[in-house]
Amino acid sequence: MAELLPWLVVAALIIGIGKGGFPVAAALAVPFLALVMNPVQAAALVLPVLIVADCAALWLYRRHYSRRNLAILLPAMILGLVIATLIVPYASEPLLLAFTGCAGLWTVWRQWFVLSPATTGNANVASGAFWGIVAGITSFLTHSGAPATHAYLLPQKLPKLVLTGTMAITFAIVNFAKIPSYSALGFFDGFNWPLAAGLAGVGVLGAFLGRLLAEMPEPLYMRIIEVLLLVLSLVLIFKAALGFAGA
Repeated sequence: MAELLPWLVVAALIIGIGKGGFPVAAALAVPFLALVMNPVQAAALVLPVLIVADCAALWLYRRHYSRRNLAILLPAMILGLVIATLIVPYASEPLLLAFTGCAGLWTVWRQWFVLSPATTGNANVASGAFWGIVAGITSFLTHSGAPATHAYLLPQKLPKLVLTGTMAITFAIVNFAKIPSYSALGFFDGFNWPLAAGLAGVGVLGAFLGRLLAEMPEPLYMRIIEVLLLVLSLVLIFKAALGFAGA
């Protein structure tokens, strides 16, 4: 594990920055670590880091969130976790990764080429339920629920702090809800808790750094979010292609 420490520290810092100000960035951690370690092991190791960084994000954004979007997304995402728990022994991870990546690409394409700057979407219950379930499933498997969540939230053109705060609260609850299922499925067998604690500390530092970076002008902030979503989506599709190819 020592040879993987630099990769793990970078992943923890990415998670923290994502939780503190750039929600999509946190979802890059597992695909990033999957380049050098088993994805299931990576997902289990990352979960405590996510939860601790979530706590920091909850404090940073405790006054900035959309109550209506939380009411729509959270039940759907919890249902997605239940579905994922039941199907994880049989699910095709490459197929889910490809679907998640395509959802992210669709969102970016829609933001850049379809919606006009003045167009604002609504917090629609049906759309939120669909994308929330998808986000719950993909978040459970690879902690990559951000593309599906952004497919629902970005068209609403929420203020940047409200967008980030809504994501912070949503994923804090969802990540905590993963613990019983991860434990039951044996993801924590032989787990290195001291290492996870150290990485969690890095994640907290990253969260405060992310909050400082989020003070940039809103148009630039939103464009960075969209570019990160594009990068993540391409990484997920590439990882899916490797899976389909048996790599």
